[in-house]
Amino acid sequence: MDYSKKKEKEHEKMRLWELFVIAVGLSMDAFAVSVCKGLCVKKVEVKHMAIVGGYFGGFQALMPLIGYLLGVQFQGLIEQVDHWIAFLLLGIIGINMIKESREQEEENVCSTNPFAWKSMFPLAIATSIDALAVGVTFAFLKVSIIPAICFIGVITFLLSAVGIRVGNVFGIKYKSRAELAGGIILVLMGMKILLEHLGILI
Repeated sequence: MDYSKKKEKEHEKMRLWELFVIAVGLSMDAFAVSVCKGLCVKKVEVKHMAIVGGYFGGFQALMPLIGYLLGVQFQGLIEQVDHWIAFLLLGIIGINMIKESREQEEENVCSTNPFAWKSMFPLAIATSIDALAVGVTFAFLKVSIIPAICFIGVITFLLSAVGIRVGNVFGIKYKSRAELAGGIILVLMGMKILLEHLGILI
């Protein structure tokens, strides 16, 4: 009995670790844009970090919730193939991020006021669309959504705040690396979910 409880606790820890990895992977888009935002100002202030982190972290938490609520509606209908859907969604998102990291095109995120809502709102939506699809996979995998979205929001807030500082100090060179790392992470997590459900990976 003690052994089974121990294994159950280990399983819960592993799920938290998986959530952390997915949160980091998802936040890499926001981190990359934050790096670009850091180039828009001569000196980064705390309010800049709070605005960027608030927008990106807030939307990165909101989108999975919306995706989860949509996914719950269809959960019973496609329960037999939920792991395949999670694998495909994470794989597509990850591959797209890897592809974008190889493109040399620079994003134009600077404006007269780069931290005004007119600039931040569209970017927050654009960087969190992937999280909407991940929210759907959370519904299929029966993830506790409130702790999950809070966790993702906090991770994205912190990495976005760090990103604007990194961009201001080091320039653009970390942008593509962040997108590449995020893409690889999400592809690997999709593969792990599939292999676990197929019994290949325990």
